[in-house]
Amino acid sequence: MTATFEDVAGLLGLKGRTDRPTSPLEIIERIERGLPIAALDRVSHFVAPSDANFKYLIISRATFARRKKQHEKLSADESDRVVRLAKVWGIARDVWGSDEEARAFLFRSHMMLEGRRPVDLVLATDMGARLVEDILGRLKYGSAA
Repeated sequence: MTATFEDVAGLLGLKGRTDRPTSPLEIIERIERGLPIAALDRVSHFVAPSDANFKYLIISRATFARRKKQHEKLSADESDRVVRLAKVWGIARDVWGSDEEARAFLFRSHMMLEGRRPVDLVLATDMGARLVEDILGRLKYGSAA
């Protein structure tokens, strides 16, 4: 139960350097250089299509506007959060089988996360994302979650 690198690259709107699939190292390189603002827009649209302000949980409104106007990229930290979110989104869709159910899981507080929403933990830290991935794995493979 994982989101493949190709799946994540597709969610981000990234294309490989050749006609072969995007490699993990290419994605890491893109994170380090900074993803385009369009990647944030794209992932935000998939995860929270009815919330125009969702992307501002990753980058402030003012910074977003400035970077978009000046055609700048996301920082490495912002890019990393977007990739984390894309990865967990892909896993949640796989587990739940639909965008709506995946969203319901991500945006509803969860008792195994002490009442916190999975999406908030995914955006906060890598460890938070791993906790959410663990819960999704338990759900997929039938253990208590």
